[in-house]
Amino acid sequence: MPGLTPELLALQQRLDHVFANPRLLERALTHRSFAADHNERLEFLGDSVLGLAISGLLFEKLNQLPEGDLSRVRANLVKQETLFEIALRLDLAQPLRLGEGEKRSGGNGRPSILADALEAVIGAVYLDAGFEAAAALVHRLYGNVELSAQMSAMGKDPKTELQEWLQARKMKLPGYRVVATLGEAHKQTFDVECMVLETGHSERGIGASRRAGEQAAAAAMLQHLAQAKTSRS
Repeated sequence: MPGLTPELLALQQRLDHVFANPRLLERALTHRSFAADHNERLEFLGDSVLGLAISGLLFEKLNQLPEGDLSRVRANLVKQETLFEIALRLDLAQPLRLGEGEKRSGGNGRPSILADALEAVIGAVYLDAGFEAAAALVHRLYGNVELSAQMSAMGKDPKTELQEWLQARKMKLPGYRVVATLGEAHKQTFDVECMVLETGHSERGIGASRRAGEQAAAAAMLQHLAQAKTSRS
């Protein structure tokens, strides 16, 4: 097919989807450090398509689970670490287009970049062939994942766990704020503070996105609360 490199043609085979518009796949694998026509809008779209496709899959396969448990399983399946592992299996690093600086700093192995690229590919398939094709791709990507009710415990992220801990003690929900944004525009990290008002204590966390920073801060707060409980007992 004209316009696609051998690496992208091979990726099409691994995806089991032949693009009617090959430019979409090329854009999905283009990082903002490489060109102005990059993949961030496709990533935004793919994130929503992925969430809906996973929700439909869980609704069908785990039909006995309540909404809260389904949400935790979904969070586990769409988190950066899971997407990174899938991106590695697809070998997305090989056709990924990065600027020279990003490439030299190891960007083609960075979990956030590869996870975002995978979401962008899902968004590209959605634009190329519609939701059914994109959902079918998501189902293929997660075909080796054994879905079970026990996954609800695995999917409980630090922010959810902290929220439930505070609610169980009739305390207000924590507050989060970005303290600082570090690094260049194409490889920023976010320094986020988590504050529990009743205790007046705060903890900090750093992540490749604001969401990741909030999760890191919540994890630090949970660790502090666990240590405080241990010291009192």
